[in-house]
Amino acid sequence: MQKFDIDPDIRVAETLPARFYTDDLLFELSKERIFARTWQATGIASKIGSVLPTTLLAGFLDEPVVFTRMNGQLRCLSNVCTHRAKIVAEEECGATGLRCRYHGRRFDLEGRFVSMPEFDEALNFPSERDNLPRIAVETFEDLVLVSLNPLAPVSEFVGEVVSATEELYRERPEFRWEREYEVNAHWALYCENYLEGFHVPFVHESLNRSIDYGTYRTETHRYSSVQIAESRDPSLTFDGRIAAYYYFVFPNLMLNYYPWGISVNVVEPIRKDLTQVRYLTFVADESKLGAGAGADLDTVELEDQAVVESVQQGIRSRYYDRGRYSPSRERGTHHFHRLIAEFMNE
Repeated sequence: MQKFDIDPDIRVAETLPARFYTDDLLFELSKERIFARTWQATGIASKIGSVLPTTLLAGFLDEPVVFTRMNGQLRCLSNVCTHRAKIVAEEECGATGLRCRYHGRRFDLEGRFVSMPEFDEALNFPSERDNLPRIAVETFEDLVLVSLNPLAPVSEFVGEVVSATEELYRERPEFRWEREYEVNAHWALYCENYLEGFHVPFVHESLNRSIDYGTYRTETHRYSSVQIAESRDPSLTFDGRIAAYYYFVFPNLMLNYYPWGISVNVVEPIRKDLTQVRYLTFVADESKLGAGAGADLDTVELEDQAVVESVQQGIRSRYYDRGRYSPSRERGTHHFHRLIAEFMNE
């Protein structure tokens, strides 16, 4: 596979080539090279009881997992029976253990093999291989983050977000609702649009009225970046100045901090030209809902979708391959492309 080359100097760098968004093989490779090695937001920690089965990035990674909670500790286990590969837990429940309904193999909530009928004569049984594999799981902002093969600890991905936002709210934001959108575009195109405020004056009329575009800026870290929007109205800010912090955690997690709380976007690939975006809303101060930079997120989302779907159409053109970056406005996109190249080139 030809390597991706994104120059570290944004002043001379060119964007990812169009084939990254259109090639079937590259889309398949991204599953293991990018998504299996990073941390995926999979659920709401406070909503998980004893047993909760789910599928990690259904339609993409398609990995069956089960969350269990015992003595307050959250675990993530493979949800595939170590005997004949049947799904073990099929529905959310308050069980104190797991039992496969195919041949009766039992596990405790830590994934350890407990018993199996008709195996009395089996030699060298049970072994470690008969336990359900444990999968890396952490929590952050009431989100459950899971990684199948983590390249680095979760702290290296979200550490800067934690240190910068832990004192933003008097009360801890509480989960309120979830919405889902389907976007007819490659997942990375959706992320790229998020990662620059360059388009705001041209695409988001209402948002542009709420923020001071001239002071809009981006800071980058190892696996994350943040866009900082200042407000024209001091009353709609955290500190008389900041209207919103837009954090991006590679490769597909967006954490938008507003005075009223946090709006989370989880970008989930389905096909190379189809993406699901889950909006999770956490409210800290209900009195501030409906005002400021985070006032009309549905309208902003639909405006973004229209632009991204137009780019999806254009990226397939015979006459387009690579573009250039605005050094002052597209630092986040440049950073994102360099991370994609880093992961895909390994």
